Amino acid sequence: MALRTAPLAALLAIPLAGCSTLDSINPFGSGEKYETKILAETPASDIYDQGLARLQKKDSAGAAKKFSELDKQYPFSDWSRRGLMMQTYANYQAGDYDTAITTGKRFYQLYPNAPDAPYALYLQGMSYYQQIPDVSRDQENSAKALDLFQQIVTKYPTSEYADDAKFKIQVTRDQLAGKEMSTGRFYLNRRNYTAAINRFREVLSKYQTTRHAEEALERLTEAYLSLGITGEAQTAAAVLGHNFPDSPWYKDAFAKLQADGLSPNEDSESWISKIYRKTVG
Repeated sequence: MALRTAPLAALLAIPLAGCSTLDSINPFGSGEKYETKILAETPASDIYDQGLARLQKKDSAGAAKKFSELDKQYPFSDWSRRGLMMQTYANYQAGDYDTAITTGKRFYQLYPNAPDAPYALYLQGMSYYQQIPDVSRDQENSAKALDLFQQIVTKYPTSEYADDAKFKIQVTRDQLAGKEMSTGRFYLNRRNYTAAINRFREVLSKYQTTRHAEEALERLTEAYLSLGITGEAQTAAAVLGHNFPDSPWYKDAFAKLQADGLSPNEDSESWISKIYRKTVG
């Protein structure tokens, strides 16, 4: 046992015996001297204030970097929590949405019960929201934004972000419905009626409160007529007329039925009728 402990004791003794030599000779150079300095720790409040100062100067990226130092120098502290929240905000302000999402998610995972928890969700949602493309492209960001805004309304209904979250829910749902409509029209124009019907059905099933519901019902009338499924075509037009009697889409659906010698007539057993749960007299 003595043989094993002796080398360790010898190594521990080296810095004590040769401290002046090690401090004065640079082991990575050829005889160059250097001084060992212990840098004074910057107070957390100073770092935080420096971050705020950069925000005031519109240097959001620099502010985010400064706030990130709090987590590095004061981990697991209240300053670290505050810095992470401000880092998320600064990244969002800088337009670095992906990083804002990452830091906001980390904040919420670490501090789900903190007063700023709903704000962390809101900034994540807004970061996805700001990246929503037009309806011709993939709507993954719309779906993720919708999920986060719904979490705010469900978990924090009295928070100051709940009302705006409700509005953003309507916008994102409309965007997702618009994507389904765009794809449905694509299939309809190519006479792939079954695929088109599936898309329009998705609109009515998930987004019937959006502005796209009227068109979806008219397109269903057209698609079912093209397939010779007149009962569903008549039901789609009847439900459209009952819910949106003044809609130009109803006039179009009615005209299409008339051209085939038909009129709106609801089948209460139709999936379309069951979705709306209303009967046309």
